[in-house]
Amino acid sequence: MIKNQWYIVLSSKELKDKPIGLKRFGEKLVMWRTKDGIACIADKCAHRGASLSKGKIVNNHIQCPFHGFEYDSSGRVVLIPANGKASKVPDNFKVKSYKVKEKNGFIFLFYGDESKAPGEIPFFDWIDGSFTYDELNEPWNTHYSRCIENQLDPIHLPFVHHNTIGIGGRTVADGPVVEWFDSEKMRFYVFNRKDDGTPPKKPEELKGQKSKVYLEFIFPNFWQNHISDKFFIVAAFVPVDEEHSLVYVRQYVKITGIKFIDKLIATLSIPFDRIVLHQDRRVVETQIPKKSALQMDENLVQGDLPIIEYRKRREELLKQNN
Repeated sequence: MIKNQWYIVLSSKELKDKPIGLKRFGEKLVMWRTKDGIACIADKCAHRGASLSKGKIVNNHIQCPFHGFEYDSSGRVVLIPANGKASKVPDNFKVKSYKVKEKNGFIFLFYGDESKAPGEIPFFDWIDGSFTYDELNEPWNTHYSRCIENQLDPIHLPFVHHNTIGIGGRTVADGPVVEWFDSEKMRFYVFNRKDDGTPPKKPEELKGQKSKVYLEFIFPNFWQNHISDKFFIVAAFVPVDEEHSLVYVRQYVKITGIKFIDKLIATLSIPFDRIVLHQDRRVVETQIPKKSALQMDENLVQGDLPIIEYRKRREELLKQNN
């Protein structure tokens, strides 16, 4: 995983009034809501190793279900019931804590050195309250980098999605044209067509040509398929561990401007999104190795340019931060 990045780790609606246990970055965590926001610490009691996520919230603290030890949002034990509430808690009764924030209905976790955490979390900031959405999520048995690369791949559509979003047999990809808006936001356009015997146009031949439909990725793990200004898909590819991920897909809608109707459109779109996602998962989970890298035993083609750009930048960030 790339350190010193804000990762989407959970949908806000999944964290309610009870603590929740989750595995992210290969680590077991517990998360709960407090009066000041959201707390996240290691899901292992410093006393006897019990899972804190099986406990309950008491006065904004998480209470261990085994012996009632209470932890604050910094991961420090503030009460050992067996010693009495007036007793001082030794400094070694502490577990790791994580910096978390909530934005656009997602919960973000800063993975790395908290002193390097930027105050602003990057996102598709033109998404505002005028949109409504519905979402799905499902586990994938592969590294999150493979999930990302699948969504940066414009040449798999007529084969993996031949009866859904890839209908039409447009196997030739002119481009893709990749644009970097800053060091961590990539957008690309591709112009797919049927094979007429002519080779694909090179990216430099297409400079200046843009489409309202484009794909955009923001490091470290979120993406959008911009179909129109009123209808688009956002996805987050959440790292569980080195071989497992969780994929969130949202359908954002502002077609009618009437919230309940737009919500219905978004909800009705979810079963189709799930079919498309399952088509991807069936193939991506077979890729070897499970984790991608800049240099691998592969032979790439022009249509893989967005993946190549992603890998180059990912490698740079790994070297800078890990």
